[in-house]
Amino acid sequence: MVLTDTHCHLYLGKFTEDLQDVLQRAADAGVKHIFLPSIDWNSPDRMDRLAHPEIAFYKMAGIHPCDVAENLPADENRLYNLAADDNMVAVGETGLDYHWSRDYMREQKQSLKIHCRVAKAVKKPVILHNRDSTSDLLDLIESEQDGSLRGIWHCFTGTADEGKRALDLGLYLGIGGVLTFKNSNVDQVVKNLPPDRLLLETDAPFLAPEPKRGRRNEPSYVIHTAKKLAEVTEIPFKELARITTENAARLFGVETQ
Repeated sequence: MVLTDTHCHLYLGKFTEDLQDVLQRAADAGVKHIFLPSIDWNSPDRMDRLAHPEIAFYKMAGIHPCDVAENLPADENRLYNLAADDNMVAVGETGLDYHWSRDYMREQKQSLKIHCRVAKAVKKPVILHNRDSTSDLLDLIESEQDGSLRGIWHCFTGTADEGKRALDLGLYLGIGGVLTFKNSNVDQVVKNLPPDRLLLETDAPFLAPEPKRGRRNEPSYVIHTAKKLAEVTEIPFKELARITTENAARLFGVETQ
C-alpha cells in the first residue's frame, strides 16, 4: 500500500528538531510520496534538506497569498524560471485568502493571475489556497482557463455546487484533515464527488486530522484522512490509497509506483 501526501510544508521550522523521526513515521505509515508547495522565494532551497530512502519528494515554486505584501512576484520571469526547472512539478501555492485581512485583495489577485499564466506556460498544475474567497477564486480561474490550466483546490471545504464548478474548471480537490472534523460537512459533499479527482493531503504542520487534532500535523497523519475518505466514499482503504496516488501521478506527471 502506498499513500501520497500532495500538500505538505516539511521544510518549515516546526520540523527542524525531529525531521528524521517525522520522515520515518511517514515511511512506516506507507507515505512514499510527499509534494511540497512553496510559500516564498526561499522555500525551494529549504526543501533540499529533505531526504529519506523510502520517500520521494516533489518541489513546487510559488508565493503564498498571505505573503504577497512582501513577496508579490511582480517579476513574472523570476517565477517562470523557477517553475520551469525540471525539479519543479507545480506552481504554487498561490490563491486568495481574505480571512486574516482584506488589505491586499488586489495584490493577491494579481499574484494569482501571474501564477496561472506561468503554470500554463510551463505546462504544470497550479496549487490553489482558498480561505473565505471561493467565489473570487473560481471566477478568476474561470477567466484564466483556456483549456490548458489544471491544478488543485487545496484543502477543499466547499459546497457541492462549488465542488462541481471546480471540477468543471479542470481542478482536482485536495482532501485534508478537515474531512475528519465533526460538523465540518466536508464528508457529505465529498461522498458525491468523483474519486478520480480527489487527492489526499495534510497541509502539515497545520490542520491535523482527528484523532490528532490540535497537534502539529505531519505526513504520517494522512492515514487518518485516508481512512475517513475510504469510509465516506465506501471504497476499500487500500483501493482508495491506490486511486488517490494514481490521481497524483496523473496530475503531476510523475511516476508513483
